[in-house]
Amino acid sequence: MKSLMSYLLVMLMGVFWLFRLVVAFTASLAIDIGFQPMNMVTEIVLLFVVFACILLVAKDKIIGGIIYLVAHAMYFGVDLYYSLMPMITNQGAGTLNDYTRVGISFIAIVLPIAVLFMMLIERNRTAHPVDKKTDWFYKNDEFDRKLDERADQNEYRNY
Repeated sequence: MKSLMSYLLVMLMGVFWLFRLVVAFTASLAIDIGFQPMNMVTEIVLLFVVFACILLVAKDKIIGGIIYLVAHAMYFGVDLYYSLMPMITNQGAGTLNDYTRVGISFIAIVLPIAVLFMMLIERNRTAHPVDKKTDWFYKNDEFDRKLDERADQNEYRNY
């Protein structure tokens, strides 16, 4: 985690994890806050998996981003598909609950994709660093030394 974007995405992952934790907690107490988990057991397992993924992403482990994407795509992607298809085909008018479910599922799919891209971009930056102080000279063909035809005919001897 070297850039501001990585810190912000990890914080957003944490906020979304806390939101899902509150949703699961209120659903277990039968308190209606407007959001319901799709499957309570899977939601609890996902909370533990995502917590481990947040720690791995904070330590710049690419496997954390991949597991985060796969877990969210398997859980929220299916719900997004089944919630969005009736709205597209005009089989239902769609209630506010349907639209909030689609919005939360969309955020849950876009966030892991952004995290994975951020990790890949940072990995590329660390593999190919740019130094503005010296790259203008060493990576510029204009300043390369040109050898003339006498360069390989000189036979200097050191005694």
